[in-house]
Amino acid sequence: MADTDRESTLWTLRKARGWTQQDLVDQFQETAARLGRPIGISLRTVSRWESGNPPWPNVEAQRVLEKLFCLPISQLGFVATGDTVSPSVPAKAEQSDVGPATMDSLHQAVDQLCREYPSAASDTLHQQARGWLNYTTRLLHGRTTLAEHRELLVIVGWLFLLCGCLEHDMGQRRTAELSRAAAARIGAETGHGEITAWSWEMAAWFALTQERYGDALAAAQAGRRPASGHSVAVQLLAQEAKAHARMGSPIDVRKALDHGRGLLDRLPRPAHPEHHFVIDPDKWDFYEMDAYRLLGDDARAGAHAAEVIRLGTRADGTTRSPMRVAEARLTLGVGSARSGELEEAVDNGMAAFEPARKSLPSLLLVGSELDAELQARYPREVATRDYREHLRALATVARRALEA
Repeated sequence: MADTDRESTLWTLRKARGWTQQDLVDQFQETAARLGRPIGISLRTVSRWESGNPPWPNVEAQRVLEKLFCLPISQLGFVATGDTVSPSVPAKAEQSDVGPATMDSLHQAVDQLCREYPSAASDTLHQQARGWLNYTTRLLHGRTTLAEHRELLVIVGWLFLLCGCLEHDMGQRRTAELSRAAAARIGAETGHGEITAWSWEMAAWFALTQERYGDALAAAQAGRRPASGHSVAVQLLAQEAKAHARMGSPIDVRKALDHGRGLLDRLPRPAHPEHHFVIDPDKWDFYEMDAYRLLGDDARAGAHAAEVIRLGTRADGTTRSPMRVAEARLTLGVGSARSGELEEAVDNGMAAFEPARKSLPSLLLVGSELDAELQARYPREVATRDYREHLRALATVARRALEA
């Protein structure tokens, strides 16, 4: 392996975790202590390893690095024999063999990233996901078996899906679509129906937030076939219901919701419902809340919104699902505006803008619904103007992200 490969591999793995070089030093020493190997490294050592300059890690340090990154030492660019490693020693056979340990590490990393989606800072999580995407793509360029090649492609597909969702949340419309399309191509190439179906679900979501409701409905329906046998079918029906609601078709809304509820009731409860690409049964209130708000059934929408807030709030009062809770606040705000409670409506609307973790397009879409209700009912009120100013500030952030 060339020095540049070795540098970028170790550098990429560090960046994928969001670590500085000092963080790596600290993590290395903590891991070494747990292994009963009281050895230390310095920032200068880390810089040397990342640049590929000898002396390289000795056997003791190699064991610590393997434990720290959950990867065989060959995947870090170092061989595992001898006190030091000579740059002239070829290890191509080991380096090109991905192996089960590497695959396990990749699957664990992707699973953890997807479980952090609901609450982690979108820019930080995106940086980590891109780091793992770059690393996995590098492995694809090495020597792999056919089975390993397909498995790596599937991992890349999931990472593209996650990156696309985060990019959409941050208002990066074009980049999000490129990531979604890349995942769709991988789903088709590998015959992975679930990845293909999620790419259609994202297309429906993107179209909804851009007010292309016909396109959203078409995408949700196109995803049904590849979704067969997968829980994403429930999410596709939820997006279909949202499209029908915005197109003013209450009968079709109810059909889609009933169908989705029936599928959901037959699914086992997931071990990790926070995983973004696992259908969380508790999210059903979120789906129904959105549909009933749009149909003007404020009593039902409000009841579901209250449940979304309850489920999204921990016992200590912190929020585990800030994006869902934000839309629930806006739903309560719409109901309050319609019932003559201006102060309560604006308070709920302002509260929806507070969490750092946002999905900008979704928040703007629902936030604009509350703005329309306020403008229609209380156009001269100071509170109405204040709310609109906050909404416009959020729209400016989204516009800058789109132009970046």
